[in-house]
Amino acid sequence: MNWDRIEGNWKQAVGTVRQKWAKLTDDDLELVRGKREALSGRIQERYGIGKDDAEKQIDSWLADDEAAGRI
Repeated sequence: MNWDRIEGNWKQAVGTVRQKWAKLTDDDLELVRGKREALSGRIQERYGIGKDDAEKQIDSWLADDEAAGRI
């Protein structure tokens, strides 16, 4: 998956991001605005996990949503 696609369609992706990471606030999502590194950082902060775990979660989310045709 090309992350540029997520960045360009961030408003559409926000719905599934909210489902996956419910602790992220609207302000968090506004600040992220499709930037993968920013999303990873926010996930780390809200869930108290390391960078590797956050990246694995993002990769899993991408794979699941791509397989389901949501992104």
